[in-house]
Amino acid sequence: MRKLVLSLGVLGLVAAAGQPADPVTADQFKVLHALIKPQAGEDKWAQIPWLESLWEARKQAAREGKPILLWEMDGHPLGCV
Repeated sequence: MRKLVLSLGVLGLVAAAGQPADPVTADQFKVLHALIKPQAGEDKWAQIPWLESLWEARKQAAREGKPILLWEMDGHPLGCV
């Protein structure tokens, strides 16, 4: 069943790929921009005083008796691996 759903999705993408998309109007862009832009309260992680140096984070954590949250990723930042 999973292969069938995946196959139908791929066929739909292939069929749609041959048709050019309509250009986005200025009014449509405003609506899309408002939907994509982070809303108030959605980016609370940006308010955290993150440290870029693991060594500095270790020293600060030791001073304050707190653990470290290591936020790390592997691969290309745009997902192109």
